[in-house]
Amino acid sequence: MSLFSFFAGVSSWLASLTGLQATQQAAPVVRRVVIEDTIILKVPVRPMRTSRPIEWIEEKGPKCLPARAIAGATLSGPSSIDFVLRDRRRIRAKLDDDCPALDFYSGFYLQANEDELICAKREMIRSRIGGSCRIARFRRLEPQAKR
Repeated sequence: MSLFSFFAGVSSWLASLTGLQATQQAAPVVRRVVIEDTIILKVPVRPMRTSRPIEWIEEKGPKCLPARAIAGATLSGPSSIDFVLRDRRRIRAKLDDDCPALDFYSGFYLQANEDELICAKREMIRSRIGGSCRIARFRRLEPQAKR
C-alpha cells in the first residue's frame, strides 16, 4: 500500500465520520446541538441576492420563532438578519441599537431556551468570532415585485 493511498483512505474515513463528502457539496443547513439541556443552533448565512426583482416589505412580526422552523439566514443590513423559515417565509430580526458591527458572514449561533423558541428581547445572536447582539424585534417580510 502506497503512502498516498493510505492518506486517501484516512481522509475518506474522516470525511465519512464528519459527514463531509469530497465529491458532494451540500447546501449549508442549520445544525442543532444539545449540550447539557442547552439547545444551540449553528445558522449558516447565505449571501443576499440583489439581482431579483423583489422588494421586501416589513410588517408587524411575531414575538418568538420556533427554533426548528429556521432553515437559514441572509444578511439584510448592518443591524438586521433575515431568517429563512422551512415554510419559505422570511422574518427579519432587528438587532439592538447598541450592537457593534459584527461579522455574521461566516454564520452565527443562537441559543434557545427550554421552550425551543427564539424570542425578541430575550435571545442573543452570537458571531463565530465571539461578539453578540440581542434581538430587539422581529418583522415579517412580504415580497412585492419591484416597479
